[in-house]
Amino acid sequence: MHRLHFHPLIVLVILIFATQPAPAQDAFRKVLFLGNSITKHGPKADIGWSGNWGMAASAEAKDYVHLVTQGLTAKGGVAPETMVKNIADFERAHAGYDIAGKLREAIDFQADLIILAISENVPALKTPEEQSAFQESVTKLLTALKAGRQPVVLVRSCFWKNSAKDQALQKASLTAGGKFVDISALSGDESNFARSERSFKHAGVANHPGDKGMSAIAAALLKALGTKK
Repeated sequence: MHRLHFHPLIVLVILIFATQPAPAQDAFRKVLFLGNSITKHGPKADIGWSGNWGMAASAEAKDYVHLVTQGLTAKGGVAPETMVKNIADFERAHAGYDIAGKLREAIDFQADLIILAISENVPALKTPEEQSAFQESVTKLLTALKAGRQPVVLVRSCFWKNSAKDQALQKASLTAGGKFVDISALSGDESNFARSERSFKHAGVANHPGDKGMSAIAAALLKALGTKK
């Protein structure tokens, strides 16, 4: 029997690679943000909103979407490709929503990180049946977006605390293999609202997270990914 002999340098290289820890999911190639006006809202003069980013951050770079993207870029060393969609229509009429048709672009994007930030526009869930229906709709949405793949999924709770909606979101997240990120405590701090930072023409806009609130949302999401903002 012949014994194989390796050059000491080759052995050293093999040992170095063998003892390296498995790479963490630090660099995401594609990130999908699905939400409502807190995620993205175009200009609307009648309510005094001129931005085209997450309401009501003072600038695009200060909304949670861009802060999370900045954090991921710093961690992974490369900026991920992002897709940002407002799906308030899903919130308002989630039962029977045509996910495959209306969200085909998002499904085909094949994100390896999906961040779902919805529920503020969902009608009040007054009964267990309504809560279950919303939970089922969110589960179907996440399942469709995963499309048989295994992306990382984060499901954010309501910014305006709502236990019934948050419970449904948490259960849907669990069913879909995602991670639930509870930010409900943020609305208990007035300084997280945009109205605490500057005046607004419209009370609804003022009720959105301001720069501090957006930063807190981003920090919670990045922490859930093991990344500090």
